[in-house]
Amino acid sequence: MIYGAHEIENRLTKHNHPWTNGQIERMNRTIMEATVKHFLYDSHEQLSTHLSDFMAVYNFERRLKTLSGLTPYESVCKI
Repeated sequence: MIYGAHEIENRLTKHNHPWTNGQIERMNRTIMEATVKHFLYDSHEQLSTHLSDFMAVYNFERRLKTLSGLTPYESVCKI
C-alpha cells in the first residue's frame, strides 16, 4: 500500500464524529478563519477560487513549526 511506502499511518475516525481527529479539526478551523469568517462571496465559484488560492499558498509558501520550518510541500518531497 502507498501508505507504508511513505511512512504514513492510516487511521479511521468514527462516522459523524470528526472531533475525534484533532488535526483535521484544526485544519478545518484554519481554512474557515482564512476564508468564510473574513470574506463574503457572491458565488460558489468565487469561494472555490479563493479556497484553491488559499490551499496553494498554504501548501507551497506557509512554513509550519510542526514541520521544522518547512512548507507542507517541502516536507512531503523531503526537500
